[in-house]
Amino acid sequence: MAENNFKDIGSRSDQELVDLYKRSSDLKILAALFQRYTPLVFGVCLKYFKNKEDSKDALMQIFEVLIESLKKHEVRNFKSWLHVSTRNYCLMELRKRKRSGIVADQKSFSIENMEFSLSEHHSEEDPISGDLTLLKNCMDELPEKQKTCMQMFYIQEQSYKEVSVNSGFEIKEVKSYIQNGKRNLKNCIEKNRE
Repeated sequence: MAENNFKDIGSRSDQELVDLYKRSSDLKILAALFQRYTPLVFGVCLKYFKNKEDSKDALMQIFEVLIESLKKHEVRNFKSWLHVSTRNYCLMELRKRKRSGIVADQKSFSIENMEFSLSEHHSEEDPISGDLTLLKNCMDELPEKQKTCMQMFYIQEQSYKEVSVNSGFEIKEVKSYIQNGKRNLKNCIEKNRE
């Protein structure tokens, strides 16, 4: 397909469109790709922002972020990458709002939302709960390898295998870092609540 010929763009795979966009920087290609997953992106935004107007605004902002972001990353599964990018955008936006004093639904900041939504990945229930500030402070105190694995697993919702591939750690190491990270995080939160 000539890069200027967009007649068969709808029949192209996600990967073909990603590669074509990276070569051409043509926004029509990115728009066609993004449009496939607009309901997914909007749904994730709605989950975090709890209202349609903020979610519509976020949808546009995420598209704008993708213009440069997609060029910089090696993307093998666009749908999964977009899902993680959307979630990260929403979490960062909610943190900015909380810092600037904009009122948001406190449930959005609970550790339970980040952890228990992934309970199918865990063999035991996670006992950690608390607010985002305490969580962030305790996360910052974790050893770097534990922190990296915890962020990928809980915040980015990657599986053990994905964390292993993306971090370069063996799966056994990933499980160990997450298990020790959970324990250290729980101890830190309990200590700081006393």
